[in-house]
Amino acid sequence: MHYRHSDRHHEHRYARGPFGRGGHGPDHDHDGRGRGRGGRRFGRVFDHGDLRFVVLALIAEKPRHGYEIIKAIEESVGGSYSPSPGVIYPTLTMLEELGHATVTESGGKKLYAATAEGIAHLAANQATVNSVLARMKEVSAAHGGGPAPQIVRAIENLKLALRLRQSRGPLDEEQIRSIAAALDAAAVAIERS
Repeated sequence: MHYRHSDRHHEHRYARGPFGRGGHGPDHDHDGRGRGRGGRRFGRVFDHGDLRFVVLALIAEKPRHGYEIIKAIEESVGGSYSPSPGVIYPTLTMLEELGHATVTESGGKKLYAATAEGIAHLAANQATVNSVLARMKEVSAAHGGGPAPQIVRAIENLKLALRLRQSRGPLDEEQIRSIAAALDAAAVAIERS
C-alpha cells in the first residue's frame, strides 16, 4: 500500500518559517522558503517524507502524545515552525498503518510509540534522519534569540480561542466581564514574571 503524505495543506498560521509552503509575507517567499536574518534564504528543511522521519524519531526516543510531538518539533527549530495537528495526526496514522508506530489510549489521550519495525526503519534510513535533524539544528541556530516557541504558541492559542468564541455570536455582559477578567489576570501574571 502506498500512502502519500504531504504537508502542503496545513494552515497558514502554523506555516511560519522555512517549512511551510503557504507562508507569505516579509519573511517568506512565494515558494514557502524563508529568509533568515539579513535576508539570507533557507532551503526547505522538510522535503517530502522528512516529517515522517522526525515524528518517528521522536516517538522512538520516548512515547509521546501528538501535542508533545508538535511542541518538540517547534522547540527544535527555535520556534520558527509549528506543525499543525492537521499535519501531525495524519502522519501518526500513516506510521501506525505502516507498522512503524503503535497507539495506546489513556485518559482519552492517544500515546504513540515506535515499534521494533519503526526503529529498524529509522536505522535503515539513518543518513536521511541525520540530514533532517542537522537542517533543523541549522534553522534553530539561525533563529536563536527569537521569541520562545512556547510563548509564541500560547499567544496564537489565545488569539484563536478569542476568534472562535467571538464567531459563535454576540457576548452578553457576564461573558464580556469574564473574558476581560481572564485577560487582565493573564496580563498581571505576565507582568509579574
